Amino acid sequence: MRDGAELLAGARCPACGYVTATAHPRCPECYCPLEEAVFGPGGRVWASTVVRVPVPGRVPPYGLAYVDVDDGPRVLAHTGGDVPLAVGSRVRLAGLTAEGDVRVEPA
Repeated sequence: MRDGAELLAGARCPACGYVTATAHPRCPECYCPLEEAVFGPGGRVWASTVVRVPVPGRVPPYGLAYVDVDDGPRVLAHTGGDVPLAVGSRVRLAGLTAEGDVRVEPA
């Protein structure tokens, strides 16, 4: 994440357009070198749920959503609520959780 408008740092393949939010030296699709890119700040919910089962390091309930970041990759993000976000709804990147996970909020 970057400060200010809350953009997601990642990479884009100049040859095939593959995008990723994780570090790769080469495109996993066509093996060309990747270029640094930023994505967001908006996105659309692809799927969402609320976790109500305790897991180490997390206190339930907490919301999770897969978000298709505008012009970028799909990322797993925390939603900060105990009600799932509607599929297709617009969200915006809202920084990181205390654990370093991507956080989104309704746009």
